[in-house]
Amino acid sequence: MAQWIRFEHGGKPGFGALDGDFIVVHAGDMFAGARPAGGKINLADAKILTPCEPSKMICLWNNFHQLAAKNDFPRPEEPLYFLKAPNAYWPANQPIKRPPTYDGKIIYEGELGVVIGKTCFNITEAQAGDYIFGYTCVNDVTAIDLLKKNPSFEQWTRAKSFDTFGVFGPGITTGADPMTLSIKTILNGKERQNYPVTDMFFPPHKLVAAISRDMTLMPGDIIACGTSLGAGVMREANNVVEIVIDGVGRLTNSFDQVVAP
Repeated sequence: MAQWIRFEHGGKPGFGALDGDFIVVHAGDMFAGARPAGGKINLADAKILTPCEPSKMICLWNNFHQLAAKNDFPRPEEPLYFLKAPNAYWPANQPIKRPPTYDGKIIYEGELGVVIGKTCFNITEAQAGDYIFGYTCVNDVTAIDLLKKNPSFEQWTRAKSFDTFGVFGPGITTGADPMTLSIKTILNGKERQNYPVTDMFFPPHKLVAAISRDMTLMPGDIIACGTSLGAGVMREANNVVEIVIDGVGRLTNSFDQVVAP
């Protein structure tokens, strides 16, 4: 297993593999032929960026048995998903921002993110592992009051795509077995979510295959696998939200309900 990370150091962007408290700097393409560049930097001295730059973030809805049972949702026959706009992408350790144009409820959703490593279209589930580069932590932040504001049209893209609402990172872990993973969300020190990947209707390999039948997936694209029980509103004036997936990483961000004047 390895954990890849993108960073800024000395005003310049770079990427590398984590080695304890250091980043082993690499050159080339993270997804194809990355090679050590012969240097290390202290992780504490680097500004962490999003671990990749997706052309699209594909986000699942109603992908967990427990959540579906609680809400009386029918079992989906195929993955149900929407897209987050690239302006929403946001890294670890940077504050999630309340939009000055929206004063409603904002919720967290802890999720597993699948990171595509090779271009693929119309692949099988058996082939999917060859196209998955690794896994990351996702916080699918949502302006929930907008979702059903218009009774004739559910506004998934609008509710999900404010600046800073597509949080993922801090790194991408390769070599993990997704079926052994569990996703936890900790809000202000209290565990709010804790659910296993095995509860998914469509686990990662099945998701990649199914979505590849609809659109070409590119290196760096992220599939956010959806969330389960426990997603909720960030109500405090100051919040710390952590998405923790043992074996993948810990994504930490602050969020302040108050808009600065």
